Amino acid sequence: MTGSKASASRIVFFGILPGLALVLALASGFLKFADANDRVTQTAGVASVQAAKEAAVALLTYQPDSVERQLSAAQDRLTGSFRDSYSSLTRDVVIPGAKQQHVSTVATVPAAASVSATENHAQVLLFVDQTATVGDAKGAPTATRSTVLVTLDKVGGRWLVSNFEPK
Repeated sequence: MTGSKASASRIVFFGILPGLALVLALASGFLKFADANDRVTQTAGVASVQAAKEAAVALLTYQPDSVERQLSAAQDRLTGSFRDSYSSLTRDVVIPGAKQQHVSTVATVPAAASVSATENHAQVLLFVDQTATVGDAKGAPTATRSTVLVTLDKVGGRWLVSNFEPK
């Protein structure tokens, strides 16, 4: 019996305990990785929501006397093909129209939520209120509410809008 007890002790000591320690170490490593990943995702979600809100206001707010400067500055918040199409639209349509018809707009974002976020890519749902005034101040402003899905990519440490899709 003493030989079998010693053999069983060796099996436990050299087989089961190291295996159990390995399983615990792997589980601990996985949980640490999952926690770090969750923190990165949470941080990306918060930062991308803030960037999307600020970009929406910059893209949709302008005055006729400063429309060119305001919308050109807003382009610094954009990237990719969306930047090109926004630039074309503002240059060819919005800026001339705002100057000729004296259009003023003010946009606010009363609510926003992260739809998805990773370290370098995010989607944010925005609820946007925009008030536009055409002509002199005597005209009644037109208020519109819209929902926009904003896609952002992290470029050079900054969240930039790569798509702006009204829903």
